[in-house]
This record gives sequence, C-alpha cells and structure tokens, in this order.
Amino acid sequence: MTQIPGELPGKPTAASRTTLSHIMTANDTNLLGTVHGGVIMKLVDDAAGAVAGRHSGGAAVTASMDEMAFLAPVRVGDLVHVKAQCNWTGRSSMEIGVRVLAERWNESTPATQVGSAYLVFTAVDSEGKPRQVPPVLPETERDERRYQEAQIRRTHRLARRQAIMALREERAAQGFDD
Repeated sequence: MTQIPGELPGKPTAASRTTLSHIMTANDTNLLGTVHGGVIMKLVDDAAGAVAGRHSGGAAVTASMDEMAFLAPVRVGDLVHVKAQCNWTGRSSMEIGVRVLAERWNESTPATQVGSAYLVFTAVDSEGKPRQVPPVLPETERDERRYQEAQIRRTHRLARRQAIMALREERAAQGFDD
C-alpha cells in the first residue's frame, strides 16, 4: 500500500480492538429488575471510546450513535463483555462497531450476543478541534465486510442530514418558525 503524502500511516484493525468486561449488580437494574439500557450504553460508549483513542493515538469524542440494538435482556449476575473495533475511518472521524455479549458469572456456558451498536467518534486536539486519524487497515474478510458496511452507513448518515437540512430551509422559506 502506497502512503499518500501528508496522510498518517495506516493501522490494522487489531491494533485498537478491545474488550471491556463488567459484572452486573443490583445497582445496574431498571424498574423491571433487568439491567438498565443506559448502563449498557455507557459500557458501549466506554469501550468504543477506548478503541477510538487507541486508533487515533489521542483524545476522541463521541459524535453520534448510529444504532443501538438490544437483542436480549441482561440480568444481575451476568458478566457482560463489550467488544469493540474500528470499522472505518475518514479524515478525522472513525466508526466503531460494538458487540455486547453476556454470560452468567457462575456458569460455564457460552456467552450470547445481547446487543450491538455503531458509534462515530471524532479525534480532537488539545483545543478540541478535529485532527487527522490514521486510515484503518482491514485484516480479514470480516473486517473488510465491516469496512464496506460502515461506508454504506456513512452515506446514509450524510444523505439523511442533507435531507433534514433541506427540509428545514424549505420550511423557513415558507415562514415556519420551528
């Protein structure tokens, strides 16, 4: 792979991949007695933030959460594993894919997937301004698929944002103040 002048050298997917594990306690529950979705979302953001910081080599902030799917409830006593990796990079942004798995803390049964999410992070400098990130280098066929899917999600994010802005401008031109 030829490096473009001014571009940072690429980093393989595995360089920043991480797993965060946490045992769920009664402090994590909602009114239904299962683990609160917000607790899982914080773990997802924490793991994704670690990946973004590792990949970019410094501070990175959450720009958006594209999607958070809860596939099954998490219970008190579950050992939750949050696995995250950098799927795609732009100039200063990164899409981080996250899988959430859970297993009983005292059983030797395999962990099952209970959630997934896609987050976009922006690398920032000491003044909070966006800074360049190294390209991600997919290593496996799975990594390559995730890279391609991330590009599709980015295209949809940008098109959605553009359509919303056009609608707002159109409504403002018609005299609506909303």
